[in-house]
Amino acid sequence: MISDRDRAMMARAIQLAWRGRYSTHPNPRVGCVIARGNRIVGEGWHERAGEAHAEVHALSQAGQEARGATAYVTLEPCSHYGRTPPCAKALMEAGVAQVFVATKDPNPTVSGRGLDMLRDAGIRVTEGVLSEEAARLNPGFMKRMNTGRPWVRLKMAASLDGRTAMASGESQWITGPEARRDVQRLRAMSDAILTGVGTVLADDPSLTVRLDDMGDLGDAAAPSRQPLRVIADRDARTPTSARILRGGNVQVFCASSTRPTAPAQDLAALGVSIAGVAWRDNGVDVVELLDALGEKGINELLVEAGPTLAGTFINENLVDELWLYQAPVFLGSTGRPTAHLPIEVMADKVQWKVLDRRQVGEDQRLILARS
Repeated sequence: MISDRDRAMMARAIQLAWRGRYSTHPNPRVGCVIARGNRIVGEGWHERAGEAHAEVHALSQAGQEARGATAYVTLEPCSHYGRTPPCAKALMEAGVAQVFVATKDPNPTVSGRGLDMLRDAGIRVTEGVLSEEAARLNPGFMKRMNTGRPWVRLKMAASLDGRTAMASGESQWITGPEARRDVQRLRAMSDAILTGVGTVLADDPSLTVRLDDMGDLGDAAAPSRQPLRVIADRDARTPTSARILRGGNVQVFCASSTRPTAPAQDLAALGVSIAGVAWRDNGVDVVELLDALGEKGINELLVEAGPTLAGTFINENLVDELWLYQAPVFLGSTGRPTAHLPIEVMADKVQWKVLDRRQVGEDQRLILARS
């Protein structure tokens, strides 16, 4: 029987896990609460890869009071040795009497093993407490383990008339400072940021997370690394002087070829990773690109691209969430659209549902999913 107290304790564990939203990559966000009745005696959350997991922090805080207590964990305790010992073993050695788990580990090679270890040790295990809420902590980790591909967020900044730039290409700044600060946080939540070479040539973006521009992070841990910057660039036209190349950690996907071109070799000499994927008449094969990123362990991908690449993701139904920042301005009918889509009749319209709507400064932010 799952009580209201159990749900409240798991809700607290989910709150704790969310503190790692900018910092746990590539590990999932996990929170843990140790309780004796209605009293919390220990709590913790996973902050960074390679450091102690949530259960270890909570057990350390609980000390001897963990013996005979109940643990609430947002994700199945790990059962294997990695950079840290297995958390299932730590719970067993601490003498907890019962463990509530929100979601199983989606990794098919280890799923259920941690729970089996606990049960074999005589610990009562209950699964599925606030499972939907806990799964939303790690949509990319869950999706990659189940499909091999990352969770895709497409970010757009547009005017009231759906334009992202003037016809000349001038685009800074459509949205206000509050929206731009929100985008910095969105980038920090991402394992990788994808753009096309057209955007690199037109705007020369850096696509970095600028900590000073993120504002007050509250109780969240600050990011300690930059997301992987990914460029879809068929012929390796990215200039070696491009700002996006500064600081390293860049992946360029060119056309598949057994012999790297001279421009690709120039980029590789700067430390850029070069890989080949298929290209079609309308651009990069985004399915193959997503598969390649999944193999690299990318959980959450943010797409910040021009209308062609954005349109390809939408047209192929590969967008899990669309983050639209809409500014209260008009840019005119000659401005550039948010996406190039081959739609000619109303029956082919692409329908979305609103998951979240809020005011961010003078702008409106919509988070949408395909309906």
